[in-house]
Amino acid sequence: MRAAFAPAAGRLDLRDVAAPAPGPGEVLVRVRACGICGSDLHWYAGAGAPPRVCPGHEIAGAVAALGAGVRGVRVDDAVAVEPAVVCGVCVACRAGLRQRCPRLRILGMHRPGGLADFVLAPADALFALPGGLDWALAALTEPLAVCVHAVRRAAIEPGQRVLILGAGAIGLLSVAAARAAGATEVWITARYLHQAALAQRLGATRVFAADADGDAERAALTAERPIDAVLETVGGAADTIADGVRAVRAGGTVVVLGVFSGAPTLPATTLLIKEVRLVGSMMYDRAGPQADFAAAIELLAAQADALSPLVTHRLGLDDVAQAFAAAADKGAGAVKVSVLP
Repeated sequence: MRAAFAPAAGRLDLRDVAAPAPGPGEVLVRVRACGICGSDLHWYAGAGAPPRVCPGHEIAGAVAALGAGVRGVRVDDAVAVEPAVVCGVCVACRAGLRQRCPRLRILGMHRPGGLADFVLAPADALFALPGGLDWALAALTEPLAVCVHAVRRAAIEPGQRVLILGAGAIGLLSVAAARAAGATEVWITARYLHQAALAQRLGATRVFAADADGDAERAALTAERPIDAVLETVGGAADTIADGVRAVRAGGTVVVLGVFSGAPTLPATTLLIKEVRLVGSMMYDRAGPQADFAAAIELLAAQADALSPLVTHRLGLDDVAQAFAAAADKGAGAVKVSVLP
């Protein structure tokens, strides 16, 4: 089978490797779509070491083979793959908080991922997809589950006002997740015009330019109309955690989703005086009555038409290097680049 590898920053190679065989409790999935994540672009740009295995963790596909003892799934079933591989027996796993498992391994980072013809996954990592769902859209399940989890961490309630910092794929999907949770107003900062247009399509009620003028406009409005929760999705070297602490109301919540390249500044006195809740949000969990992945699939199915334009590029596996180059060029209109083997 074909599988992509990243021997160095800025480089993707395609190699022929042996297709894996599923062991007990495992399933072989024929990959039909794999999205390129912002975390992939970090190592692609040289901000971290590339994975030593085949990358790709936003995976949708069809079941190709079953390992011994697998029940509840059949060959040819359409599935989204939750890429977290966990021990299943620790305190965190038993509580449904699999993202906190001390033995956590992630497909595409620590184990071979989805930028290949096939991927091996634990049977309990599969979530059934509704019939007829576009494959590239189905691969949005993983990033949308990240946003569902963040919204739940923020405890967003109907009628609240939410500010999202950043309009990449996670920021835009957070608009849909926040609106689904009942947020009456969703504000977002966007660097590019195509991001602003997509944010409005997904239900953002106000879009601010990610520049000095936009910051000034937003600061004036938040002084009059306080923000209940801020979702920070930028990361990198941005000052967005401090921005969120300043923007949120007293007693409000700032949820951090962005991956930072250094130690961000924190206005600790403002945090203290306003009694702001500063919360990290890591991946997704199964702690509540409905797993974050399952909630994301429901939201995808309900809002397929609105969410479809987020998939701006579709390329074959043979063009994986071109796919990464397109994903890294946000100014050219990329939001979500999907690789379809």
